[in-house]
Amino acid sequence: MINFEYKPSYTVEDLREIVRILRAPGGCPWDIEQTHESIRRNFIEEAYEVAEAIDEGSPDHMKEELGDVLLQVLFHASIEEDAGRFNLDDVADGICKKLIFRHPHVFAREEANSVDEVLVNWEELKRQEKGQKTDADTLNSVARSLPGLWRAEKIQSKAEKAGFEWPNVQAAMDKLEEELGELKEAVAQNTNVKEELGDLLFAAVKIARFFQIDAEEALDDTCEKFIRRFAGVEAAVTAQGKTMKDLPVDQLMVLWNREKHPEKGQRTE
Repeated sequence: MINFEYKPSYTVEDLREIVRILRAPGGCPWDIEQTHESIRRNFIEEAYEVAEAIDEGSPDHMKEELGDVLLQVLFHASIEEDAGRFNLDDVADGICKKLIFRHPHVFAREEANSVDEVLVNWEELKRQEKGQKTDADTLNSVARSLPGLWRAEKIQSKAEKAGFEWPNVQAAMDKLEEELGELKEAVAQNTNVKEELGDLLFAAVKIARFFQIDAEEALDDTCEKFIRRFAGVEAAVTAQGKTMKDLPVDQLMVLWNREKHPEKGQRTE
């Protein structure tokens, strides 16, 4: 047993101390053996759970999930502190300096009279900070760990700022049609399908950007729609005393279309 003071409420410093205790000799065997790589996925999952709490509009859920993310930050910092490379204070020092540097209109004498000016200045200061000398450097800096559609959107957005963008949505639609044709050809020849599918998805993101649609959100909405319709088809099959594997695809598609068009004349999704 360790000498630990129980409190009615705790602070960030208490959390920092708890993480230290868990990872110290005599602490938790699981916590002690973790590495950056072993808990990498945990960090990603916790961040997504924060996003879900935001979507729910639940402050209590958000508070809980932000705590999980904060734990991940402290845990990674603790690993580095044990290795003698940096600690949590160094992390805080870095982000403080970054915020001060990127807000000269607040902390220095420069001015920014609109959100657009702030964003332009932010991007330019970010390039200076990271030593990005070309627009290609800026595109290359987009995190490769981002979900594919988000990464495509960010790359396209940075390319647009450099002057590389389709003139209108019709031109983007034409590009989508072109990529679809190349995918069909690749499928027919059973070659290069992965590359052509990627090109089609990338082109689809361009359409989303013209309408200021988050492509990830659009795909997520479609996933939810698919689940609803699938549940409806399954219920109809179950009512027949069967399972979906008992019916041929064409009969399942009839039920699917009924779910898609539940009422005659209803707007389809």
